[in-house]
Amino acid sequence: MEEDIKLQLEITTEMMDKAVQHLKDELLRIRAGKATPNILDGINVDYYGSQTPLNQVSNINTPDAKTIAIQPWEKAMVQAIEKAILAANIGLTPVNNGELIHISIPPLTEERRINLVKQLKSSGENTRVSIRNARREANEAFKQMKKDGLSEDLEKDAEVDVQKITDDFIKMVDELIEAKEIEIMTI
Repeated sequence: MEEDIKLQLEITTEMMDKAVQHLKDELLRIRAGKATPNILDGINVDYYGSQTPLNQVSNINTPDAKTIAIQPWEKAMVQAIEKAILAANIGLTPVNNGELIHISIPPLTEERRINLVKQLKSSGENTRVSIRNARREANEAFKQMKKDGLSEDLEKDAEVDVQKITDDFIKMVDELIEAKEIEIMTI
């Protein structure tokens, strides 16, 4: 039975970790007024008939804090990349000089900053809900183990352990959200 508790705790920790990892990925895509190649994650380009991630058909770098430079590996891809960026509707306009594509990151308006913070807090709350759902599933599993012969003390100890894990992950989410909020609101 104790192995079952340990396994359930590991599963729960893994589920919570995946939720936090998903949040981290979302935070990378939120534009905070500073150029980062991650803004372009998720953009696919038509590469000889198949949809291919942008970073697999070009070099993407940031020559300065306000510019993203995309250099396609094949000159013929410049038009397709420009079209894919426009189609992605990420609020950025690519400028094509025939060989390179430059994207200037405009400074954020106060209104846009406030909207980004709202989006940020919503993502954080969704992650907290996922973490709490993982806790609930673990506690239900412990109750089932109790029905199958687990002692009440071991069940209570396991629930306390799950609560500690939950608190740690919720604190991690709060810290991530707070740091990103400061980054967004800093002019």
